[in-house]
Amino acid sequence: MRFLTLLITCLVFLCSCKENKEHTVASQNSSEGIETDIRYAKGFSITTYKNYKKIVVNSPWPNSEKSFTYILTKKGEPLPQHDTNSRIIEVPITSIVCISTTNIPTLEYLGVDHTLIGFPNTKYVSSKKTRTRIDRGDVKDLGNDLELNIESLLELNPEMVLGFSVNGVNTKLNQIEKLNIPVVLDGAWTEQHPLGRSEWIKFVATFYNKEKEADSIFKTVETAYLNAKEMAKVVAKKPTVMSGSSFKDVWNVPGGKSFIAKYLEDANTNYLWKDNNSTGSLQLNFENVLETAQKADFWIGAGSFDSKEHMESNHKGYMFFDAYSNNSIYTYTKKKGTKGGLLYYELGTLRPDLILKDLIKIAHPELLKDYETFFFKRLE
Repeated sequence: MRFLTLLITCLVFLCSCKENKEHTVASQNSSEGIETDIRYAKGFSITTYKNYKKIVVNSPWPNSEKSFTYILTKKGEPLPQHDTNSRIIEVPITSIVCISTTNIPTLEYLGVDHTLIGFPNTKYVSSKKTRTRIDRGDVKDLGNDLELNIESLLELNPEMVLGFSVNGVNTKLNQIEKLNIPVVLDGAWTEQHPLGRSEWIKFVATFYNKEKEADSIFKTVETAYLNAKEMAKVVAKKPTVMSGSSFKDVWNVPGGKSFIAKYLEDANTNYLWKDNNSTGSLQLNFENVLETAQKADFWIGAGSFDSKEHMESNHKGYMFFDAYSNNSIYTYTKKKGTKGGLLYYELGTLRPDLILKDLIKIAHPELLKDYETFFFKRLE
C-alpha cells in the first residue's frame, strides 16, 4: 500500500511537471498572423502573432539559397513552437552591437541609439551624435569587423549582434552565436531599389517594438523620394552619365540593374550602361570605359576623390574624359566625419531621397534652384 501510494504520488508529480512544461510553449497556430506591409524590400518579411513576431530574412547575401528565421518574444512570455534553426530573441532589446555604419542612422532615427554599446572600427562613424557617445566611452571599439575582438564582446554581453554577410562565410559571427549571443543578419545592402534598402528600418524596429515609428519615418522618406522622381520626369533632355573609377587597372562600373542605376534612372538621366543586366558591378578596362563614356555630360560617383588633382595623380587617363575638362565630375565626399568617414556610406541607405535630390540638382539644376546638395560635390 505504501508503495502504491508512493507510485501514485510520483505519477501525479510527473504529470504536473509535464503539464507545466507544455504550458511554457505557446501554440503557433493559436491565432492568425498579420503580415507587415513591405512595399519595396524583397529580402525580409515580418509576421506578427498575438504573443510573438516572426521575421524571415531570405536575402542575407546575394543569390543566397539560405534563409534565417528570428522569433521575437516579449520578455517573460512563453515561447511559441519553433524549429531548431530559428533564433529566439526577447524584445525589446536594450543593448546591441552593430557591424555596419548603415545601422547607426537607423538607431538614431528610431530614438534607440543609446542601446549601441559596441562597434568595430569606430573611427569610420561620421554621425556627430554617435561620435559623441564614442568619444565619451559609451560605445566600445571592437577592432576590425572581420576580426572582432571576442573577449571585448563578451565583456559587453550585448543582447544582440546585428551583422551582415558578404557570401555566407561567417566565421566570426558563427563563433559569437556559439557563445549564446544572438546574431541577426541585415541584408539591406542586397536590395536593388533605393527605397528597398531604406525600408529595412522596419526590420530593425521590430527588435525594439518601434514599428509605428519606423513606418512613419519610412513613409516620409518614400514620399520625398517619389515626389523628387515625379518632378524629374518633366525634363525632356536626359544628360548622359558615366560612373565609377579605376582601381588597380580595373574600372568598376555599376551594372544596369543595380541600385545606383535605379537612382540615375529616377533622376531622369541617360546612364550609359543602363542596358546591362547586372545587379552588381562590372569590371572593365580603361579602354572599354573611354570608348563608351568619353563624351558623357556628367561623371557622377567618381570614387572618393577630393579634387581633380587628386584624380590625376591617381590615374592620368582620367584627363581624357570630357567630364574632366568640363568640370562635370561629382563625388559623394561632401560630408565627412571628424575621423574621415563618409556620411554618404552611413546615412545614404536610410535617406535615398537626399541622394536622388542631389542627382537631380546635378543633372537638372533648374528644377531645384534653392536646393543645396547634401552628399555630393563637384570636384574642382
